[in-house]
Amino acid sequence: MAKVPGFAKAFVGRWRIVEMDNWDGDFLDLVEEAHLIFQGKFDGEIAFGALKGFLDVRYGTRDGSACAEFSWEGHDENDPSCGRGWAMIASAGRLVGHFYIHNGDDSAFVCVRG
Repeated sequence: MAKVPGFAKAFVGRWRIVEMDNWDGDFLDLVEEAHLIFQGKFDGEIAFGALKGFLDVRYGTRDGSACAEFSWEGHDENDPSCGRGWAMIASAGRLVGHFYIHNGDDSAFVCVRG
């Protein structure tokens, strides 16, 4: 079993998705409050619009900064869906990253704690 780096603790918890390049705020909170959650060694969840997915997370570094890379699977408007993404801790305590839907859209995102 892989050892989780100590800096992974910085990601743990609930993050509110406050901005995505491809979707506006009204759409983000369509079904529930848009969020990204990191929990346990490898688990998490993402939800925005009509999409909800469960994460398989790996922690490492990207360009010298702490990074959480993940694959995800779940549903988008009740259709099975999957993809990948990554997130990094940015300035002002924000989380920034990019989210990809397999054979579909992708978007940069910004999160704040909560």
